[in-house]
Amino acid sequence: MSDSISADQLRLLIERIERLEEEKQGIADDIKDVYGEAKSTGFDVKTIRTIVRLRKMEKHHRDEAEALLEMYKAALGLD
Repeated sequence: MSDSISADQLRLLIERIERLEEEKQGIADDIKDVYGEAKSTGFDVKTIRTIVRLRKMEKHHRDEAEALLEMYKAALGLD
C-alpha cells in the first residue's frame, strides 16, 4: 500500500513540475516577445538587458559592481 501511495505522490509531483515547466517556457516566450518589441521600436536590447540585471541587484551590490568596473576601466586606460 505504501508503494502505491508513494507512486501516486511521485506522479503528482512530476505532473506539477511538468506544468510549471510549461508555464516557465510560456513566460520565457513572452519575455522574448517584449525584447523583440523593444528592438523594433529602436531600443538597444543589450542595454535593456543590462538595466534589468542591474535593477535586480541590491543597491550596495550594484554600487560595488560599478566601482569595480570603473577601477578596471581606469587600469586599462579606457576612461
